[in-house]
Amino acid sequence: MMQQENGTHKPAGENGSTGNGRMGAENEPRILTTRQGHPVTDNQNIRTVGNRGPATMENYHFIEKVSHFDRERIPERVVHARGAGAHGVFEAYGTVGDQPIAKYTRAKLFQEKGKQTPVFVRFSTVGHGGHSPETLRDPRGFAVKFYTEDGNWDLVGNNLKIFFIRDAMKFPDLIHSQKPDPVTNIQSGERIFDFIANTPEATHMATFLFSPYGIPANYRQMQGSGVNTYKWVNADGEAVLVKYHWEPLQGIRNLTQAEAESIQAKNFNHATQDLFEAIKAGNFPQWELFVQIMSDDEHPELDFDPLDDTKIWPKDQFPWLPVGKMTLNRNPVDYFNEVELSAFGTGVLVDGLDFSDDKMLQGRTFSYSDTQRYRVGANYLQLPINAPRVKVATNQRGGQMSYKTDFAEGQNPHINYEPSFLGGLQEAAKAGKDYTPRYEANLVRQKIDRTNNFKQAGETYHNFEDWERDDLIFNLVNTLSTCDKRIQDKMVEHFTLADEEYGRRVAEGLQLKLKDQSDKGPIGATSPKEGVEEAQRVSHEAKSY
Repeated sequence: MMQQENGTHKPAGENGSTGNGRMGAENEPRILTTRQGHPVTDNQNIRTVGNRGPATMENYHFIEKVSHFDRERIPERVVHARGAGAHGVFEAYGTVGDQPIAKYTRAKLFQEKGKQTPVFVRFSTVGHGGHSPETLRDPRGFAVKFYTEDGNWDLVGNNLKIFFIRDAMKFPDLIHSQKPDPVTNIQSGERIFDFIANTPEATHMATFLFSPYGIPANYRQMQGSGVNTYKWVNADGEAVLVKYHWEPLQGIRNLTQAEAESIQAKNFNHATQDLFEAIKAGNFPQWELFVQIMSDDEHPELDFDPLDDTKIWPKDQFPWLPVGKMTLNRNPVDYFNEVELSAFGTGVLVDGLDFSDDKMLQGRTFSYSDTQRYRVGANYLQLPINAPRVKVATNQRGGQMSYKTDFAEGQNPHINYEPSFLGGLQEAAKAGKDYTPRYEANLVRQKIDRTNNFKQAGETYHNFEDWERDDLIFNLVNTLSTCDKRIQDKMVEHFTLADEEYGRRVAEGLQLKLKDQSDKGPIGATSPKEGVEEAQRVSHEAKSY
């Protein structure tokens, strides 16, 4: 080991190299490479047809990066580890607003008024571990599995309607910044803001996360959103862009930082307990499902790209249209088998639903199912909680923990391939015309054209009530006050670009809050060092036994 003048240690190979063949001098660039040693020239953008997408399958750097990320932790979910769940039913209205829903989608579960589809819902926190407090500042997952007559549909989303990033290439980096420091194993607000300060499009999400919306009061009274842009396809093969929104009929309730700290001292499982006991008492929570609809084109008249998941589609231009209602009416009888083993994926769509070219959606569609195959196993879809309620017939065989074969009635068991004359499985008839959009663009690695990173963040700030803005500023200043000055300055710059008052209030707060720069800790922690010292000071001496 080679000791530097400041007392820290730095691993070194012979002649001062870092052990990977590159010199470790402080003035030399630290070049990012793949595990194959290839220098990475663009770690910001997946490769797409034009800068809006779709993505191409040969995104080797992205696939290797995300595949490794999906396998980082055993066996807990890398994200959404802390969860609660319940069974229920979705009832369709048969309409979208005041129009027959068949005008926009041929998905069978929506077509008839009163049609009921069984569902299982898993709520979760995103960044923290399986037994972490449910009062921590964190997005909440809101994943719904519909057991439809055409097989399963997973609507995988969050309580917040936007996200930090718009390109799936950055997902492992985002989560790494939110996970504990790899040296201290302590979450670091400075690491989180270091990433956000270098990711301008994250300003909008940070505005929501550090407001009371970052700590929902419970799962029953929080909104849900599909976050990404999807498509609906009708029987004629015509498509529209859609966004999904779950609105709780119990109302929306959030917590301030101080309120959350008080609750955590009494019960760190409060949201799971609240959901379970409400259903047990017959107080079944309900959500209405709304969609926003937009024609499937680039919409140059907008100042944002409709595929950008850091943006909200304005309600006045794209109204919320109700399509059905969900009721949760049955608790799990075995948490592990029903909640922990439940597995969702953004690629799990039924006929009449389709993918948009949203770069985050296309990256998630690989990652989510891949992580389930790693975490639960290759045959995770044979488990009762994940299995569709319709007959399954595939040519997939073997793998760990396979306990049945997906034969169709009369199928020749010798034939596990297609096509065949010898009694194998056959392709299904199409339910309608294919939607076949045309693409003509160069294959590139580029950001989208209309980034507009700050406008909606400023609008969100002004849409908050006074007490919500006050809590937002308090939480931002509290965490930013221990960050590197460069991070503080960049975040103030971004908030000011969003709204002058917003940036000024954060800057003034930082000037007044002269906090010990060494007193770093997780987001929300008011004085981590004081907590350590207080534990020593107020603790009671005990005898050995």
